[in-house]
Amino acid sequence: MLTGVVIGIHVIVSVALIMLILLHSGRGGGLSDMFGGAVGGATAGSTVVDRNLDRITVAAAIIFAFTTVILGLQLSQ
Repeated sequence: MLTGVVIGIHVIVSVALIMLILLHSGRGGGLSDMFGGAVGGATAGSTVVDRNLDRITVAAAIIFAFTTVILGLQLSQ
């Protein structure tokens, strides 16, 4: 039962992580510029949108890592 819940969380976080990574701006801008990142982005460094996107991406990556370890431990038994 617990394995099914962890797998569900893992799948949701995996899709969210893919979407979050695609939202990050590269060298020449990116999809994050749609949400206000274009205003002074080249001269002012990282914007509030970029910093928040970074934080959310890191949180999703940490959750992904924990669910990976939990699934590995559960499935090895």
